[in-house]
Amino acid sequence: MLTAFRNNALWVVVFTTFTVSFGLALAVLLDRVRYEKIIKSIVFIPMAISMVGAATIWKFVYAFRPAGASQIGLLNAIAGVFGAQPVGWLIERPWINNLCLIIVGIWMWTGFCMVILSAAYKNIPRELMEAARIDGANEWQVFRKVILPLLKPTAAVVATTMVVTVLKIFDIVYVMTNGNFSTEVIANRMYKEMFNFRNFGRASTIAVILLLLIIPVMLFNIRRFREQEAIR
Repeated sequence: MLTAFRNNALWVVVFTTFTVSFGLALAVLLDRVRYEKIIKSIVFIPMAISMVGAATIWKFVYAFRPAGASQIGLLNAIAGVFGAQPVGWLIERPWINNLCLIIVGIWMWTGFCMVILSAAYKNIPRELMEAARIDGANEWQVFRKVILPLLKPTAAVVATTMVVTVLKIFDIVYVMTNGNFSTEVIANRMYKEMFNFRNFGRASTIAVILLLLIIPVMLFNIRRFREQEAIR
C-alpha cells in the first residue's frame, strides 16, 4: 500500500501537470493555426480509444527482448537502429516504469483538456488582448496577464477532474504491468485484494480510502462552482 500511495501521488503530480499544461498550450497555439480543427481532431483521437486498447498499443511500444534478439517494441527497435542496447522500459527501474505508464495517460487525456480549455479561450473577448498589445505588451505578457487569469477557473476545474481521474487509475496499470515492478496503484491493489486474494475486508477498506481521497477534490470543485455562480 505504501508503494501504491507513492505511485498514485506521482501520477497525480506528473499526470495532472502535463495534461493541463499541454492542453492549455495547444488550446492557445492552435487557435492561430489554419488547420486548427484537423490538428485538434488528431490530438483528441486517443480519447476515442478505451484505456485497455491504449494500454495494449503502448505495451507493444515498450516491448523488450534481450540484446541480440529481434526487437518488436517500437522504442527498442529505434534504439537498435542507432546501435543502442534495448531497455526494459516497464521492468527495470521503478521511476522509469511509472513514468512510462503516466505517458500513456497523458497521451490519452491531453486532448480532453485541450478541448475544454480551447472552448474557454475562445470565449475571452479579443478586445482585451488587442488592448494589451496596443499598450505595448508582448505575446508572453498578454498570455500571463490577460489570458491566464481569465482561464484560471476553467483550468482549476480541468485540473481537479484530472486529479479525480488519476486517483482511480486502473486499466493502464492492470494491462501493462498488473502492478508488478513497483508500479502498483490504489485501484489495482483493491482489485487484487478482492478478486485474487479474496480479502474482501481489505478491498473494502481500500475502496473507502480511495473515496476519502476523492471527496476533498470534489468539495473543492463544488465550492469553486458556487463562487462562479455567485459572481454571475
